[in-house]
Amino acid sequence: MTNNPNVLFFFTDDQRFDTIQALGNEEIHTPNLDELVKSGTTFTHAHIPGGTVGAVCMPSRAMLHTGRTLFNLENNGSTIPENHSIFGETLRENGYETFGTGKWHNGKSTFNRSFNHGAEIFFGGMNDHWNVPAYHYDPTGKYASRKFINNWLYNNKVDHHDCDHISAGKHSSELFSECSIKWLQEYDSDNPFYMYISFMAPHDPRSMPDEFLNMYDPESITLPNNFMEEHRFDFGITEIRDELLTPYPRRKSEIKRHIAEYYGMISHLDNELGKVISVLKEKDLYDNTIIVFAGDNGLALGQHGLMGKQSCYEHSIRVPLIFSGPSIPVNKQCNSYAYLLDIFPTICDLLEIEAPDSVEGCSLLPAIQHDNKIRDYLYFGYGDCCRAIKNDRFKLIEYRTEELKETQLFDLINDPLEKINLSEDSTFHYIYSELTGKLLEFSKEWNDTKHPIGKDFWDKY
Repeated sequence: MTNNPNVLFFFTDDQRFDTIQALGNEEIHTPNLDELVKSGTTFTHAHIPGGTVGAVCMPSRAMLHTGRTLFNLENNGSTIPENHSIFGETLRENGYETFGTGKWHNGKSTFNRSFNHGAEIFFGGMNDHWNVPAYHYDPTGKYASRKFINNWLYNNKVDHHDCDHISAGKHSSELFSECSIKWLQEYDSDNPFYMYISFMAPHDPRSMPDEFLNMYDPESITLPNNFMEEHRFDFGITEIRDELLTPYPRRKSEIKRHIAEYYGMISHLDNELGKVISVLKEKDLYDNTIIVFAGDNGLALGQHGLMGKQSCYEHSIRVPLIFSGPSIPVNKQCNSYAYLLDIFPTICDLLEIEAPDSVEGCSLLPAIQHDNKIRDYLYFGYGDCCRAIKNDRFKLIEYRTEELKETQLFDLINDPLEKINLSEDSTFHYIYSELTGKLLEFSKEWNDTKHPIGKDFWDKY
């Protein structure tokens, strides 16, 4: 196994697809991610299929780790059953040493199936970045807790978090990078490794060292062209926590402040990511390591009058995805449609490991190496209120609640910010009919109509 490449996976929380300078965002400072883009292949149209619950990151992470589609998860991804193979588990079975740190939102019992090493493990969705309630790695997998209440949780009247320690005053991005560096520096096995670093940033609460907090002047931030004070109609998400981070109607100055802080957190994690990669190079591991960088979902931050990720708009479902390392073309941007659930079979292909039968994703290797098109359509859903489908130009979104029936059709080439609804334009009736047929086809293929949450949507449809 000594010649098999290592795998290093950076996973971020709430990072949208358009937050890397090398990919066109001139306002953000991301030198290490820029270098990763130049040294590898970037999927410019990577997506998540959406989410079944408000905590979109939970099913998103379950899809990543299992390679399964949204409506074929168990308990919305809060747990992963034994018959669903996990990525880290598959690498362990093929001789890899596996190390995990950071956010794990898919149940304590599944962590040790993936990893035989770990440190600073956060079992939860979000928390105070300066007081992370974490666990040391427990080889037994029991993770017995001591009950802590940290200041941020207490002041915001949120229940205490279980953990076995809190590194008070250490920012989460630094906490996870430093323990990863320590493990790399001490690594002396002949076996290859899989390292999974799951940042809590740039998820709110957006706090960070002053250097990065002050890096962006809110007044200099460009307001998105699809900014709205409120969404045009209520599709059932107005009271979700993400949407309450700033009052209605949205104020331009407040949205600029949120974006400035969001960029600051991304620049901070970029800095920490760079430190880990530097250690790879120092230890002569870099040239034999596949590096993957991805985000778990996007974020609106004022676009369409929304703040969160609980929708089927591009800002919520599109994410960054970069592959770098042996056998991967350099400085290449690929526009083939991809899901995060495709990462599992892609890495298996790169390592010449057979993907388990439970995996439903598609390997992206043909797109990476030969520019092959992987998919013609992508299917999306959020909760029991909206479903969407898109081809390489148009997107159809259908909304259904007890009080609402709305349809949107967007031309993503001429209207990438999804501002002009074409659903009532007779010129595009043929597109509407085609995508409606595909929406119904995928709803059955993905078992959406049999899923309890999906059935609620389709009964109203």
